[in-house]
Amino acid sequence: MQLNLLKAKIHRATVTHAELHYEGSCAIDGRLLDISGIREYEQVHIYNINSGHRFSTYAIRGEEGSGVISVNGAAAHKAQPGDLVIICAYGICDEAEAAKYKPTLVYVDRDNQLTHTNTSMPAQAA
Repeated sequence: MQLNLLKAKIHRATVTHAELHYEGSCAIDGRLLDISGIREYEQVHIYNINSGHRFSTYAIRGEEGSGVISVNGAAAHKAQPGDLVIICAYGICDEAEAAKYKPTLVYVDRDNQLTHTNTSMPAQAA
């Protein structure tokens, strides 16, 4: 059986731009792409914490260290500058790989600068 698992996420990033008339995609600070392992042109799912909108697009490389998170094209209708988003990428693996697999979790501050990384989330309390 093949499983679709979380590969990487950038947690609570702040949208810096929403460019409706730019060719579609999401520009992400290149440093955050490298740290997370999300590749340029890879499909990403974006979850808007402010509005509840969930949508998919692809990642493009933004300037390293800039903190840019620019939601572009039609997706710009789903996010505004200042919105908090979670950017996720998923990968497919078999059950043997899944037993050992750990995602890359990237946490940023309000300026989209790295605060820390992890490979697991704490258990949710009841």
